Amino acid sequence: MSIFEDGPEYKKRLETEYALPKVTLKDIHAAIPKHLWKKSILKGIAWTLRDVALCTAFYQAAKFIDPIAESLSAQNYNAALVFTIKWGLWSTYWWFQGLTGGALFCIGHDAGHGTLSDYQIANHTIGFIVHTFILTPYWSWRHSHHLHHKSTGSMERDENYVPKTRSELKMADEKTMKRKDYAEIFEETPLWTLTRMVIMQTIGWNLYLTYNTLGSPSDRVPIIFTNVLLATWASFLALWTYNTSVSTFVKYYFIPYIWTNHWIVMFTYLHHTDPTMPHFRRDTWTFLRGAATTIDRPLMGWQGRFFLHNISHDHVAHHFFSSIPFWNGPELTKHVRKALGDDYNSDSTNTWRALYRSFVNCEFVEDEGDIIMWKNRQGEQLRRVAADPTGASDE
Repeated sequence: MSIFEDGPEYKKRLETEYALPKVTLKDIHAAIPKHLWKKSILKGIAWTLRDVALCTAFYQAAKFIDPIAESLSAQNYNAALVFTIKWGLWSTYWWFQGLTGGALFCIGHDAGHGTLSDYQIANHTIGFIVHTFILTPYWSWRHSHHLHHKSTGSMERDENYVPKTRSELKMADEKTMKRKDYAEIFEETPLWTLTRMVIMQTIGWNLYLTYNTLGSPSDRVPIIFTNVLLATWASFLALWTYNTSVSTFVKYYFIPYIWTNHWIVMFTYLHHTDPTMPHFRRDTWTFLRGAATTIDRPLMGWQGRFFLHNISHDHVAHHFFSSIPFWNGPELTKHVRKALGDDYNSDSTNTWRALYRSFVNCEFVEDEGDIIMWKNRQGEQLRRVAADPTGASDE
């Protein structure tokens, strides 16, 4: 399959009308072996140490890049060749250190769900440490993320990538708008589309943390502790930069940090933003229906599996069973997929194409309706909802 081609799973969804899942939560729970629920503090610590070791190893290896380039220059190697080797090595470091930062986020994510061990003090200690390293406010993020899991796909209560409505965008009524009217609102040059995507992928995570992780009054003490940790780490980074150079900070930390932000935004966006999957309003939403709108994607292939701890490959199962450890994700997905049957959603489309496809086709939703699908820049809905979408009760 070409990297520019949609996956067969996506094409099949486009060709079929959306109907509510017919499986029940009882059916899904009954399909899950009990051993998958077992947590292990030794495994949790081991996975954490693995990621810390990778981060340290990449950092130490990067210290050799500039000396290698200087040595090659001193030996009168071709300047263009030296330039290529130097920045090729730095680019490799940024890529993999950015993925390792994503790994630390995923460890903190599972710590927030309490799945690294049976001891909450261990979970939270790990979560605070690894999330602080990537400048993420662990406790307030955890609060927001739990709300997301409780209300996935809900127009009123979800925390992640909730669609804008026609009225919020101040658009005229659907019956009066023509194709040219949509073009005036949404049409943009490919360069501007790319620019908006870059903005989302580089600072989108920071914007989310700014607006969506407020916490609650009962969380005051851990949130203050979070802020103290972040201020301490930021002070260390500032002192490190002062004692070395801005260039050192940018090369060793800031650029990998931007890549880490990119990976976090990419997989969270693609888990819940797809032209073929709906959102629900209050009277129609249920936990099962919302969780079943999540999509599994083989994000970055083996690199996504290795560095990002199955977070995209096994995300559907995670939304049904967020208290099961990530290392059981592959086996859990097999059972959840079997239980869901046709209601299981995956997409083998190349990750970068899927990102662009969702970015240009998921613009807004209508103000009316209980089961609502995304509409694109032409005001078109790519997948229809069945005339009678009602499934079996999921009580």
